[in-house]
Amino acid sequence: MIDPTRVRAALAERQDNFSLPQPFYTDEAFHRLDLDAVFNDEWLFACNSCELREPGDYLTLEIGATSVLVLRDMDGEIRAFFNTCRHRGSRICLEEKGHAHRLTCPYHQWVYDLDGALLHARQMPAGFEREGYGLRAVHVEIVCGMVYICLAATPPDITRFRDAVTPYLAPHQPWRTKVAASVTMIEEANWKLVIENNRECYHCAANHPELLATLVEFALPDDPAGSRDFRLLMEAQAAKWDRHGLPHLPADGGDEFRCIRLPFHRGAVSFTPDGSPACGKLLGELTDPDLGSVRMFRVPNNWNHFLADHIIHFRILPLSATRTVLRTTWLVHEDAVEGVDYDVDTLTSVWNATNAQDARLAANNQLGVGSLGYAPGPYAPSEFMLRNFTNWYARKLASHLDGAHGQRSIALKVSNG
Repeated sequence: MIDPTRVRAALAERQDNFSLPQPFYTDEAFHRLDLDAVFNDEWLFACNSCELREPGDYLTLEIGATSVLVLRDMDGEIRAFFNTCRHRGSRICLEEKGHAHRLTCPYHQWVYDLDGALLHARQMPAGFEREGYGLRAVHVEIVCGMVYICLAATPPDITRFRDAVTPYLAPHQPWRTKVAASVTMIEEANWKLVIENNRECYHCAANHPELLATLVEFALPDDPAGSRDFRLLMEAQAAKWDRHGLPHLPADGGDEFRCIRLPFHRGAVSFTPDGSPACGKLLGELTDPDLGSVRMFRVPNNWNHFLADHIIHFRILPLSATRTVLRTTWLVHEDAVEGVDYDVDTLTSVWNATNAQDARLAANNQLGVGSLGYAPGPYAPSEFMLRNFTNWYARKLASHLDGAHGQRSIALKVSNG
């Protein structure tokens, strides 16, 4: 375990509105602390509910050494369990996703129902009580079709987040979608550098030509750096959104989350090379393809774009102090037909290019942060979201060290069906 005195010293060294001291980005001991203090204690985005369409559909995700199984049970409810057999601890589901009528451990063939109850434990003696050996459950919350999980025994309250973002997301009906494409890539950078790169567009003009063909780089409707044309565009689009009854002003998410609707450039309606629609069938009951993008972010591992014609989810999970896995998922209306309503290459090309560019930038950032020449540097005014994120992160670590969460233990709730 890392010495708390060392962490407190690093936190004391941190300056507000500056990047973090080096160990937070490079040290494996700090990485393990991040797993304990952040990823084992926070709500994590797992997937969209449409990815678990039928009973028995499942996916797995790895949070450090802990594998979590997320599935839809026979009653249509989405559940999550530690992907660990109650016999001797073997992993049960070995694939990233799949379908199963029952969950059978490949080691000694203990069999579990989709509600986590142990159905069969062969060769166990008379008197063995199966009821005490169901899969250990993980907390699940669904926010507009987005599946969040939490490993903590007592998770943080997610109510404020749900209440704040639902009016923005619900018109797009994320639960009535299907996966058009999904790409997983490894970034050679600390997870915080990946998040920080996403939280600012200071770097966009020099690095993201495909993205800026459509995306307005300003992050606020009254951004002081915005041009007169941006202000006029914002006024016109805000009036339209008001007519449609669509909220668009920044939600009050503090340092924890962000949700806002912002326009595309004039003449652009979607993330495509020429700004044309990416999917001919709009989401939910929407009728106007030009609704801009709801940009939603929640610490510690998820950012999203909700458009009139498609949705993009981005999910990160740390692999080590210097490696992070990013999963990008494109969703379209559940009834959209590939080759008729949308083309996968057109749908994904802008963000495939942008993700590759960001991966290179984050890797270069990691190399520089690891140098003897690194010292924390000041954020530009446009990087205010980095200040929000690093302040949240520093408070999270301090709270963990102070035991404010009762040194949250991993959830050990056992499912008995």
